[in-house]
Amino acid sequence: MMGERNKTVQIIILAGILLLGVFAVSSVFKKSATPKVGSRIPNLTLQTVQGDLVQLSDYRDKTVVLNFWGSWCEPCEREMPALQGTADDWKERGVEVVGVNAGEDALVVENYMRKVNGHFPVLLDQKKKAMKAFGIGAMPTTFFIKPNGKVHAIHIGELSRNQLNAYLQQITGT
Repeated sequence: MMGERNKTVQIIILAGILLLGVFAVSSVFKKSATPKVGSRIPNLTLQTVQGDLVQLSDYRDKTVVLNFWGSWCEPCEREMPALQGTADDWKERGVEVVGVNAGEDALVVENYMRKVNGHFPVLLDQKKKAMKAFGIGAMPTTFFIKPNGKVHAIHIGELSRNQLNAYLQQITGT
């Protein structure tokens, strides 16, 4: 009786290990749809804090700094002045700084942006569809997107004003 029970447990454990192995191998060979440098960004529709719907393709023909952030993220908060300064300095040159908030509601985002004196556009990703589509694992993460909709660079971590300017100078040639 005890021998049969041990054999059943061993079979269950072996089946579990086999299933995990199949999953691991399939995820290694699965083609990732997340944007990489040189690829086009996904055309998602997100809501603004004011409730308007915006498609990422609406920013076509502009250089875009697309920054994923959360109000609870300290590096995100530290880089907000650099993002706002960049938005102000580069707007006349066709550059748009756009924030994508990770999963928080409009009131939280609105209050946070007021607190950090930010007034660049922020899109809400309450269901984290954009985070998944862009493969966001850490925040802040920033995508530098050319006017043709292709990713020029991806920066994970806090950005300084000098770093933002350097990326934008590479894209715009100025």
